Amino acid sequence: MKKIILCLVLASAVFAAKDTLSFVAVGDIMMGLNFPDDAPSLPPEDGKLTFADVQSILRDADITVGNLEGVLLDSGGNSKKCSNPSVCYVFRMPERYVKHLVDAGFDLMSVANNHSGDFGEAGRKGSIKALKEAGIGFAGFDGTAETYVLEKEGVRYGFVAFAPNTGTVRLDNTEKAKRLIKELRGKSDIVIVSMHIGAEGPSHTRITRKPETFVGENRGNPYEFARLAIDAGADMVFGHGPHVPRAIDLYNGKFIAYSLGNFATNASVNISGISGYAPIVKIKTDSKGNFIEGEIFSAIQKGERGERRPFLDASGACIKLMKDLTEKDIPEAGLLIESNGKIKLR
Repeated sequence: MKKIILCLVLASAVFAAKDTLSFVAVGDIMMGLNFPDDAPSLPPEDGKLTFADVQSILRDADITVGNLEGVLLDSGGNSKKCSNPSVCYVFRMPERYVKHLVDAGFDLMSVANNHSGDFGEAGRKGSIKALKEAGIGFAGFDGTAETYVLEKEGVRYGFVAFAPNTGTVRLDNTEKAKRLIKELRGKSDIVIVSMHIGAEGPSHTRITRKPETFVGENRGNPYEFARLAIDAGADMVFGHGPHVPRAIDLYNGKFIAYSLGNFATNASVNISGISGYAPIVKIKTDSKGNFIEGEIFSAIQKGERGERRPFLDASGACIKLMKDLTEKDIPEAGLLIESNGKIKLR
């Protein structure tokens, strides 16, 4: 009888601990390049310091989510060719660098973006192998790794990632998007959606609520897609792709970050000005995924090519920018961003 009572007490304690859940999300991650073979751009200490200044924040959540901007592959693969070489970038990271994601506390990674196919099928297989062996959940490859369910401390987290690019789970296939989210809703306690969406660069910080194009490509409508996802059953939507931070939002009690910008992009990517802003968003929800409160941690990427990484920024530049954009673009959101980064319900 004592054993039964003890088990009931422990079960009750676990349940109570999960009445509130915490989530950390960041944007694009590219930890160093081993391509081209004759001119790699790898960081000092083989990348061990990549997340050093922000690791305590990344690890302080039930679930931490990021976007893997590129592939994990030691060598080979067919690098993509572009019609316009001036805007063509290919990202291949050493497979061993997945350890840095593990050490930083990442639980889930999106592989739905315009660089996850940079080295063709070999690149996708390399990423899948490295992430699986590391125990990191991932989603976003069309037909092979579309969704993922992670069970952690008795809570089932469903994850799906979308992008406008070939080989990914397409955000322009709205019927499939809704179906995948609804399927996750049926077998998960919390559903997390990642979206790589929107036009790129410092001139595209605003949420227009219209479809966005970049270099002739339809990059989707972030405002519309986030709502479609939540209507289908998502509890939160984390966006990236524009390489700059954007506004945050609340829809039917569910949190939306339209773009979390560049987080740790070691080389090639422009990090001047707001392109170097690397916000970290942390939110708390109830057990049903309804937003309670949150916080924006301001970080900025610093360092020369091959040495860049995110550092905490005492000036609060990310907070100021995202506060301004939210007030301008989504004034009805019902969210208050304080000067210290705290996000509260109005």
